[in-house]
Amino acid sequence: MNIRLKPEDEQFIQAQIARGKYENPEDVISKALRLLDEWEKGYQNWVEETRQKVEVAAEQLERGEGIEGEVVVERLREKLRQARENQR
Repeated sequence: MNIRLKPEDEQFIQAQIARGKYENPEDVISKALRLLDEWEKGYQNWVEETRQKVEVAAEQLERGEGIEGEVVVERLREKLRQARENQR
């Protein structure tokens, strides 16, 4: 298979090789593909977990076990704040 890379992608690959972390472009691309596969699997797990949580929440709402909207929004804001801090 032959592929064309953008110049910036080629530079990135060459930089990784120059750092000594990889021996050749194939190693860099192989690692990138493994990471993409891991990310895809993680994303699919997240989708399934979220779907299950939504089902549980819908059932709770049907039973009248809901939470005030302001509380939900505040909890979401706190989770976003924590996620941003963890990315730093």
